[in-house]
Amino acid sequence: MVAPLRIHSLETGTARIGLILNPLGGKARKRHHVIKQILAGMPDIHQWEVSNASDFDTSVKALIQAKIDWLIILGGDGTLQGILNRLFAWLPSEQWPVLTIIPGGTTNMTALDLGIRGKPDHILRRLKHYLQQSAPHPAPVLVERPVLCIEQAGREKVYGMFFGLGLIARGVKFSRSPIKQIGITGDIFTTLIVLRSLLGTFLGKPHPEWAPVQIATVNERGERHEENYLFVLVSALEQLLMGIRPYWGHEPAPLHVTFVRQHSKKFWCSIWPLIAGRGHSLKKEHGYVSYNTEVLELLLDDEYIVDGELFHASRQHGPLHISVSGPITFLVL
Repeated sequence: MVAPLRIHSLETGTARIGLILNPLGGKARKRHHVIKQILAGMPDIHQWEVSNASDFDTSVKALIQAKIDWLIILGGDGTLQGILNRLFAWLPSEQWPVLTIIPGGTTNMTALDLGIRGKPDHILRRLKHYLQQSAPHPAPVLVERPVLCIEQAGREKVYGMFFGLGLIARGVKFSRSPIKQIGITGDIFTTLIVLRSLLGTFLGKPHPEWAPVQIATVNERGERHEENYLFVLVSALEQLLMGIRPYWGHEPAPLHVTFVRQHSKKFWCSIWPLIAGRGHSLKKEHGYVSYNTEVLELLLDDEYIVDGELFHASRQHGPLHISVSGPITFLVL
């Protein structure tokens, strides 16, 4: 929970404001010139650009030192994830600034889940207009979201909003190929990646790059179960890109989990219920499982993604432990 003093500073117009821009993000790159023009007319905002790990380190340390009350992030899911990792590592949660996301990446799931849509330069102009209003400012619209914490022995913790295995991770890896150079972003880009994932699995000769993921899980009785899955996802978001909601658990817990087993029955007929939030009609015995939880442990040797960034899990380091952190507070423009 963000400190009440942060909220008070926003309402009275006394907030120290910082902005981190990733100029390499899919949407931001297309509009970089106009974005820089708008930012040049906002000199009262502390501004940093990030394009590599060193930039992230420098900018987050600087905003902590400047005691920023409101941090605006102009970038995509990977930019947010890089900032979250450093904030969790370096700053107690009660000292965090309020966060605002301006969707400037190739994928912008968290921004869309919060209801923030539009071109980044248009949203920046709305921000500029908001700041130019006389104090007290209108009461800010604040939204809280939990955060995933992914841990494995001997590795640094990874924080983010979305975790994926199997076809999801394969699709992200494919997105790093020349297709990204086309310049397509948002839902169209995501649709291409999803289609390529499905075609890579169900058409032509099997290829290891599109293989399912093998996972061992342990139940509450200590019994170990090994299974191959087309994909697994864990999300702290209420919806994903294209407005899909591929989970249907009813448990009162913050993390949404979905498993789809390899060779699941009637897969092609089940795609629409999966993406439309109607998965309650799908059956566990057919290979579809979804529930809400606060913690999950998986044993695997494979790649996984967190907010579009690739990582690797190894069984020799023990289980991959996913739990809930936060919540963190977002201001929605």
